Amino acid sequence: MRKKQTKGLDVIFTIIKIGVLIAGVLVLIVWFYHHQWQTTIMPDEKRLTENVLQYKEDVQAALKSYDREEYTGVILALMMQESAGRGNDPMQASESYCGEVGCIDDPSLSIEQGVRYFVNVLEKTNEDVLLTLQSYNFGAGFIDYVQERGGNYTKELAIAFSQEKYQDVKDTGNYSCIREEAEPYRACYGDILYVQSVLDYYPEAKKAVDEDVRPIRIPKIPEEN
Repeated sequence: MRKKQTKGLDVIFTIIKIGVLIAGVLVLIVWFYHHQWQTTIMPDEKRLTENVLQYKEDVQAALKSYDREEYTGVILALMMQESAGRGNDPMQASESYCGEVGCIDDPSLSIEQGVRYFVNVLEKTNEDVLLTLQSYNFGAGFIDYVQERGGNYTKELAIAFSQEKYQDVKDTGNYSCIREEAEPYRACYGDILYVQSVLDYYPEAKKAVDEDVRPIRIPKIPEEN
């Protein structure tokens, strides 16, 4: 009788051991994939590509001519959002240069024009970086729009401006929502989340800048009311 009980206990302990082993393996698998996702996928979404980093010195030199080297990280983050450094117009500066897309086919000219336009807008906004970034995307008309409505960038103003401008151009067939988040608002002119998208790259962009260049501090985006 005692032997049968012992065998029964052995079977139970064996089952428990197997269960614990399986549970441990499953925990390790879950941890592994979670760790991989955090350390590879997540950072990759915010890192600058080598295509962008190769232009660091060019960007810094262009800004130096305006005594604005502290904005090097901002421009690198902006370039990442615009093109990830691909193509011959990495700053997507053609429209500000000639009024149409695709007229710039030289990266050096793109950086020169992009920096010139950025600095020009920056001065018009009294160095309001958030407003400057959104105006780089929307155009300088957004500056007047905001200044007539309190003077400070907000996401609500970006949405409202995009909605109004889209109503003016939607029949041309040249504009469509580039983000799903913009569709419910019918805010399909430009990118209503442009500022946040650029700022998402800024921490990594600051790390890429030379130590002797002191990066600017960018205020947080105001919370929605």
